[in-house]
Amino acid sequence: MANRKLGRTTDARMSILKNLTTDLIWHEQIETTEARAKEVKSIVDSLIALAIKEKDNFEEVDATVIKAKLDGKGNKETELVKSKNGKEFLKVVKETKTEKRQKDMPSRLAARRKMMTKINKVKDEEGNSIDLPNKLFNTLAPRYSTRVGGYTQIYKKGQRRGDGAETVILKLV
Repeated sequence: MANRKLGRTTDARMSILKNLTTDLIWHEQIETTEARAKEVKSIVDSLIALAIKEKDNFEEVDATVIKAKLDGKGNKETELVKSKNGKEFLKVVKETKTEKRQKDMPSRLAARRKMMTKINKVKDEEGNSIDLPNKLFNTLAPRYSTRVGGYTQIYKKGQRRGDGAETVILKLV
Protein backbone atom coordinates (compact mmCIF):
# COMPACT_ATOMS: atom_id res chain seq x y z
CA MET A 1 0.00 0.00 0.00
CA ALA A 2 1.38 3.42 -0.96
CA ASN A 3 1.54 6.00 1.79
CA ARG A 4 -0.45 9.21 1.43
CA LYS A 5 1.71 12.14 0.40
CA LEU A 6 -0.38 14.70 2.33
CA GLY A 7 0.70 17.45 -0.09
CA ARG A 8 4.17 17.69 1.46
CA THR A 9 7.76 16.86 0.59
CA THR A 10 9.08 13.64 2.10
CA ASP A 11 11.00 15.23 4.99
CA ALA A 12 8.11 17.54 5.95
CA ARG A 13 5.62 14.66 5.75
CA MET A 14 7.82 12.38 7.88
CA SER A 15 8.28 15.17 10.43
CA ILE A 16 4.52 15.78 10.67
CA LEU A 17 3.80 12.07 11.12
CA LYS A 18 6.56 11.72 13.73
CA ASN A 19 5.20 14.70 15.71
CA LEU A 20 1.61 13.44 15.55
CA THR A 21 2.66 9.92 16.56
CA THR A 22 4.63 11.29 19.52
CA ASP A 23 1.70 13.46 20.62
CA LEU A 24 -0.78 10.59 20.36
CA ILE A 25 1.38 8.27 22.49
CA TRP A 26 2.09 11.02 25.04
CA HIS A 27 -1.41 12.58 25.32
CA GLU A 28 -3.41 9.52 24.15
CA GLN A 29 -5.66 11.79 22.03
CA ILE A 30 -5.06 14.29 19.20
CA GLU A 31 -7.14 16.36 16.80
CA THR A 32 -6.02 16.46 13.16
CA THR A 33 -7.24 15.98 9.59
CA GLU A 34 -8.67 12.67 8.46
CA ALA A 35 -5.85 11.81 6.03
CA ARG A 36 -3.15 12.47 8.63
CA ALA A 37 -5.09 10.53 11.26
CA LYS A 38 -5.30 7.45 9.03
CA GLU A 39 -1.52 7.51 8.49
CA VAL A 40 -0.75 8.02 12.19
CA LYS A 41 -3.23 5.28 13.15
CA SER A 42 -1.29 2.66 11.20
CA ILE A 43 2.04 3.79 12.69
CA VAL A 44 0.76 3.81 16.30
CA ASP A 45 -1.01 0.46 15.91
CA SER A 46 2.24 -1.12 14.69
CA LEU A 47 4.23 0.43 17.58
CA ILE A 48 1.75 -0.85 20.18
CA ALA A 49 1.77 -4.32 18.58
CA LEU A 50 5.58 -4.31 18.77
CA ALA A 51 5.46 -3.19 22.43
CA ILE A 52 3.00 -6.00 23.27
CA LYS A 53 5.25 -8.57 21.63
CA GLU A 54 8.36 -7.43 23.54
CA LYS A 55 6.86 -6.21 26.86
CA ASP A 56 8.19 -9.06 29.04
CA ASN A 57 11.48 -9.57 27.21
CA PHE A 58 13.94 -8.24 29.81
CA GLU A 59 15.98 -9.47 32.75
CA GLU A 60 16.64 -7.97 36.18
CA VAL A 61 20.31 -7.23 36.84
CA ASP A 62 22.18 -5.73 39.78
CA ALA A 63 23.82 -2.46 38.76
CA THR A 64 26.42 -0.62 40.83
CA VAL A 65 25.56 3.07 40.90
CA ILE A 66 27.84 5.83 42.17
CA LYS A 67 25.87 8.93 43.18
CA ALA A 68 26.52 12.13 45.05
CA LYS A 69 25.52 11.82 48.71
CA LEU A 70 22.65 14.18 49.58
CA ASP A 71 21.92 15.90 52.87
CA GLY A 72 18.47 16.35 54.46
CA LYS A 73 17.58 19.29 52.18
CA GLY A 74 18.52 17.41 48.99
CA ASN A 75 21.80 19.28 48.44
CA LYS A 76 25.06 17.52 47.58
CA GLU A 77 27.37 16.96 50.56
CA THR A 78 30.92 18.27 50.17
CA GLU A 79 34.15 17.89 52.10
CA LEU A 80 37.28 20.04 52.25
CA VAL A 81 40.26 18.31 50.59
CA LYS A 82 43.89 19.34 50.04
CA SER A 83 45.42 18.89 46.59
CA LYS A 84 49.02 17.80 45.88
CA ASN A 85 50.23 21.38 45.59
CA GLY A 86 48.67 22.31 48.96
CA LYS A 87 45.54 24.14 47.79
CA GLU A 88 42.24 23.39 49.47
CA PHE A 89 39.00 22.74 47.54
CA LEU A 90 35.53 21.27 48.07
CA LYS A 91 34.96 17.74 46.84
CA VAL A 92 31.53 16.13 46.44
CA VAL A 93 31.08 13.05 48.67
CA LYS A 94 30.11 9.98 46.60
CA GLU A 95 28.25 6.89 47.73
CA THR A 96 28.06 3.52 46.00
CA LYS A 97 24.81 1.57 45.88
CA THR A 98 23.67 -1.61 44.21
CA GLU A 99 20.19 -1.49 42.72
CA LYS A 100 18.05 -3.67 40.50
CA ARG A 101 17.62 -2.52 36.91
CA GLN A 102 15.83 -3.87 33.86
CA LYS A 103 18.16 -4.94 31.08
CA ASP A 104 16.54 -5.30 27.66
CA MET A 105 17.13 -8.51 25.77
CA PRO A 106 18.45 -8.01 22.20
CA SER A 107 15.07 -8.20 20.45
CA ARG A 108 13.48 -5.74 22.92
CA LEU A 109 16.43 -3.38 22.46
CA ALA A 110 15.92 -3.56 18.68
CA ALA A 111 12.21 -2.85 19.20
CA ARG A 112 13.06 0.17 21.42
CA ARG A 113 15.38 1.53 18.72
CA LYS A 114 12.73 0.99 16.05
CA MET A 115 10.24 2.93 18.21
CA MET A 116 12.71 5.80 18.58
CA THR A 117 12.86 6.16 14.77
CA LYS A 118 9.07 6.70 14.72
CA ILE A 119 8.72 9.07 17.72
CA ASN A 120 10.48 12.18 19.03
CA LYS A 121 12.12 12.70 22.41
CA VAL A 122 9.78 14.47 24.85
CA LYS A 123 10.30 16.65 27.92
CA ASP A 124 7.66 17.39 30.56
CA GLU A 125 6.83 20.81 32.05
CA GLU A 126 9.84 20.73 34.42
CA GLY A 127 12.24 19.87 31.58
CA ASN A 128 12.73 16.21 32.55
CA SER A 129 13.07 13.74 29.69
CA ILE A 130 10.16 11.34 29.22
CA ASP A 131 10.90 7.81 28.00
CA LEU A 132 8.05 7.12 25.56
CA PRO A 133 9.24 3.59 24.67
CA ASN A 134 8.95 2.82 28.41
CA LYS A 135 5.38 4.14 28.34
CA LEU A 136 4.68 1.84 25.39
CA PHE A 137 6.24 -1.19 27.14
CA ASN A 138 5.02 -0.59 30.71
CA THR A 139 1.66 1.22 30.35
CA LEU A 140 0.13 0.69 26.92
CA ALA A 141 1.29 -2.90 26.23
CA PRO A 142 -0.27 -4.36 29.42
CA ARG A 143 -3.46 -2.37 28.75
CA TYR A 144 -3.84 -3.81 25.23
CA SER A 145 -2.28 -7.28 25.72
CA THR A 146 -5.66 -9.03 25.40
CA ARG A 147 -6.62 -7.11 22.22
CA VAL A 148 -5.61 -8.20 18.74
CA GLY A 149 -5.19 -4.95 16.80
CA GLY A 150 -7.47 -1.93 16.77
CA TYR A 151 -5.71 0.09 19.47
CA THR A 152 -6.80 3.46 18.08
CA GLN A 153 -10.14 4.96 17.12
CA ILE A 154 -11.09 7.82 14.80
CA TYR A 155 -14.07 10.05 15.63
CA LYS A 156 -15.23 12.45 12.89
CA LYS A 157 -15.63 15.99 14.14
CA GLY A 158 -16.73 17.93 11.06
CA GLN A 159 -15.20 20.30 8.55
CA ARG A 160 -12.57 22.87 9.45
CA ARG A 161 -13.75 26.42 8.97
CA GLY A 162 -10.86 27.81 6.92
CA ASP A 163 -10.30 25.22 4.20
CA GLY A 164 -13.14 22.75 4.72
CA ALA A 165 -10.79 19.87 5.59
CA GLU A 166 -12.44 16.97 7.45
CA THR A 167 -11.19 17.07 11.06
CA VAL A 168 -11.17 14.06 13.35
CA ILE A 169 -10.19 13.09 16.87
CA LEU A 170 -7.74 10.19 16.98
CA LYS A 171 -7.49 8.52 20.38
CA LEU A 172 -6.23 5.35 21.97
CA VAL A 173 -9.08 2.98 22.83
